[in-house]
Amino acid sequence: MSNRIKVLPSLAISLMTVGLLPCLSLADENRAELMKAHRGGTVRLVSKSAGGTIDPQINYAPQYWNYFPGLYDGLVSFRKAGGVDSLVVVADLAEAMPVIENDGKTYVFKLRKGIKFSNGKELTTDDVVASFQRIFKVSSPTSGTWYNGIVGADACLAKPADCTLDGGVVADKSNSTVTINLTAPDAEFLDKLSMPHASILPKETAPQDTGVEPIPGTGPYAIESYDPNKALVWARNPHFKEWSAEAQPDGYVDRFELDFGLTEDAQVNAVINGQADSMFDQPPTTRLAELGTKYPNQVHLDPQLAFWYLPLNVNLPPFDNVKARQALSYAVDLKAMVNFFGGRNLATPTCQVLPPGLEGYNSFCLYTKSPGAAWSAPDLEKAKQLVGESGTAGQSVTIVIDDGEISRNIGSYLQSVLNKIGYTASVKSISANIHFGYIQNSNNKVQLSVTQWYGDYPAASDFLNVLLGCGSFRKGSDSSPNISGFCNRTLQDQMQKAMALGITDQAGAAKLWAAIDQDAMKYAPLIPLFNPKQVTLVSKRIGNFKYSTATNAWAYTLAWVH
Repeated sequence: MSNRIKVLPSLAISLMTVGLLPCLSLADENRAELMKAHRGGTVRLVSKSAGGTIDPQINYAPQYWNYFPGLYDGLVSFRKAGGVDSLVVVADLAEAMPVIENDGKTYVFKLRKGIKFSNGKELTTDDVVASFQRIFKVSSPTSGTWYNGIVGADACLAKPADCTLDGGVVADKSNSTVTINLTAPDAEFLDKLSMPHASILPKETAPQDTGVEPIPGTGPYAIESYDPNKALVWARNPHFKEWSAEAQPDGYVDRFELDFGLTEDAQVNAVINGQADSMFDQPPTTRLAELGTKYPNQVHLDPQLAFWYLPLNVNLPPFDNVKARQALSYAVDLKAMVNFFGGRNLATPTCQVLPPGLEGYNSFCLYTKSPGAAWSAPDLEKAKQLVGESGTAGQSVTIVIDDGEISRNIGSYLQSVLNKIGYTASVKSISANIHFGYIQNSNNKVQLSVTQWYGDYPAASDFLNVLLGCGSFRKGSDSSPNISGFCNRTLQDQMQKAMALGITDQAGAAKLWAAIDQDAMKYAPLIPLFNPKQVTLVSKRIGNFKYSTATNAWAYTLAWVH
């Protein structure tokens, strides 16, 4: 089993500069030899269900975000590498890192020449401009949080269909340059440009969710077919020619086939029997001892910038009452939550939004028997007292879960706890394929749900601002990551201040994020459960396995099959 440490991007860059981290890229001749020896083959992947739309500017679920980096490119990207090397942003479709001008508010990118989409069309600056406009036209989940600092974004957020980003994204076709102007400096802007929502797509791409229809990309692979009831298949992009081994290396494997419909147990059996090469879902807790004992060389254990949590809808009874939210926070036994996930080796209890490894992380726990730096035990008596004070006793609560083993166990447990502290609880289970979008949509009137958040990039804002920021809540949308519907203008002002401060004073920004984390939890808009580790089970055929800290997933374009 492998454990990889985390460092922040700025630290990683510093270590690379002084030579304390190994150089990422193999020598060209060594790569050529490896490619000759290992190129080819088909990898079969398995999962319980599909992951929703394959539109990279709309999908916001972990499953396909694992695979988009080999299908699509941005102007910049995170290095295709394992461990901390993956936290460094490098030039991708741009031939070099941007020239930054105007006190950090202007970024000038020069496009590489000769790059083609998988349909044979050559990339131009027109595609870049249209792609940024499309982020807003399709109401991408992060348009109001990551890209709202682009000049013209306010008008695009108000009227998405008419988005032009006038003055915000400007092309000079003759010189192959694209200039992006911001309303204010943003220390995280390059990280945001490295995410799938900033994928550069053909300008002809429809300004709405393409659903099951593949969009041409520029990566080494292209989607061949997609049936959410059966499989997702992607294979080599015939028009791909490697331009940067750091940003987008040519893959070793020829073809990937992701089949849906297998239970977690069946997925494990398929991998250990050599019928599949990797499984998306976590292995059942009942199989972990067996896997660790019998197949240790096929199991990879890696820490994640992530947490499991319970969003509480602050706009619906009973959780529109802060005391009701605090009551459930006191009542939940985090030790039981960890055990549902597989035990202390696989998860650590948490009482806060920020996970370990991020600037601003400072361990604390407000809702526990003995409040302090860490969770101690549930306090049912305090919970019952708060329910009484809230005047919400006897109200009905429905817990919406996905149909996975861990969520089912958590849902049953929560039903019991809610009943104990004075509510009438029930559980509603829906397919994991639609669960994440369903619980985001306020039209579905979800009071309480079980979900997870995996950091998109290593920054406090990607947790606090995305999950609890006012701009992340969109009524009636499946792309509304602020599932709680929480908006506190004072906290939002503090988050904006922290993001701005990060440009000039990272230490000061970290202290401010730590304070925001604590202040947010006083309102209890969600209940943190635990920080997980990723268990990746692979077949004996898989070689060169590397886990990317940046993407919280294995770097599949670097792997090969024997």
